[in-house]
Amino acid sequence: MENEEVTIDLGRVAIIMWVKKKLIAGIIVSCTVTAIIVAFLLPKQYESTTLVQTRSAGENGGGAAAMSAAMGVDVGSSSKNSPLNYMELMKSRTVLQPIIDNIEWPDEKKKPEPKDFAKDVLKIENTKQTNLIMVTAKGKTPEEARQISQSVVDNFLLMQTDKNQQTQSLLIKFLNDRIAETKKDAEDASQKFADYQREHKIYSPEEQAKSVVSQLNAFDNAIGDMQVQLQASQAKMDSVNAQLGGIKSNSMNFQINDNGNIQTLRKQIVDAEVALVDLHQHYTDENPSVIDAQTHLAELRQKLADEVNTVVASDVATVNPAQMKLIQDRAQAEAGIAVAQASEAAVKSRREAKEKELGSFPDDMLEYMNLQRDASIKNEIYVNLVKQCEQDKIQEAMESMDIQVIDPANLPDEDRPSFPKKKIFAAVGMLIGFFVSFGYAFMIYRKEME
Repeated sequence: MENEEVTIDLGRVAIIMWVKKKLIAGIIVSCTVTAIIVAFLLPKQYESTTLVQTRSAGENGGGAAAMSAAMGVDVGSSSKNSPLNYMELMKSRTVLQPIIDNIEWPDEKKKPEPKDFAKDVLKIENTKQTNLIMVTAKGKTPEEARQISQSVVDNFLLMQTDKNQQTQSLLIKFLNDRIAETKKDAEDASQKFADYQREHKIYSPEEQAKSVVSQLNAFDNAIGDMQVQLQASQAKMDSVNAQLGGIKSNSMNFQINDNGNIQTLRKQIVDAEVALVDLHQHYTDENPSVIDAQTHLAELRQKLADEVNTVVASDVATVNPAQMKLIQDRAQAEAGIAVAQASEAAVKSRREAKEKELGSFPDDMLEYMNLQRDASIKNEIYVNLVKQCEQDKIQEAMESMDIQVIDPANLPDEDRPSFPKKKIFAAVGMLIGFFVSFGYAFMIYRKEME
């Protein structure tokens, strides 16, 4: 086989184009004009952008966050507040279907599905890996583009607000149930104590007993706090189980408390709780040693919350962000219950050892002190649960939005549509005209060479 090399004399092609310059110019001008006409004939499209900022994890700290951390409840992790989660939720049917229904479509049968609508009309992107989300919407008119962009954000806020209120209301319901139970327990314990006082005519223990009781108060207060933690965590679990519904059984398979890392952290928390109780026997909350111990305990609880979320995230393959959050909340509540139970058992054991010092006291005095302690603990549980419920009600009423609008949707200039761009069309037309002209000149060149 013979190889034939073909060489092109570009200089000759350029000469042909120069000789035919009028025709070449006509081709280029025609293509350019045609492209411009097409740009004018194509339907205009406008873009409107809304810039929002997501709430960062831990942003709403303070007392509520500290209370949640003390109860072993997730106070906000990067996963649940991730901009990627919000971006996907903005494309959900709940957000987009009302927008689609409000748009006039030439043929109702061809009304797009939300996923197709999001693909064709919306561009939702995370700006430079920050907590900023830019929602850009396309529309046939400037008003329509702005309406779509703004509605995506508004509908998302409504969805999140409804979800938060439902979650909070359900949690308050379960807390109210437990408040009623603890109130009855507190009233029964107080009545028993009062009856014993009247029957035995003991209204003030001896000074020696008072001293011991004062030392035992640190244990009693700690046990009361742990009972509150247990009740609040159980209410949280009941609330999440009610929301999980069909996927509840799947969430129970994680066996959070069997995980080695979680068991280690749980033991460290129990030890820290006991150490804090020992300090409270001698110091007030303002003492530096107590403050350091409380800080260390809070850090351990946060580590436990992070570890639980990590375990759940590694075991869950594909669930939507809302289900993932519920499953994580349930695991957090499960871990919180286990920690509260273990801590309470450890503190009670330490208290029993301390209580042996009362062995030489009369039986009536011991019974008096036991009834007094029982009434004190149960009343403290009731009061703290009422406070927690009130805090949750305030949180529900003052619940801040998950996202904040930084730049509202803008109204595009009617004379400057995003598509078609006439200058770009003209440039493309001119480029096509040049290639057509070059092809024409090349054909003439080939004929000359034959």
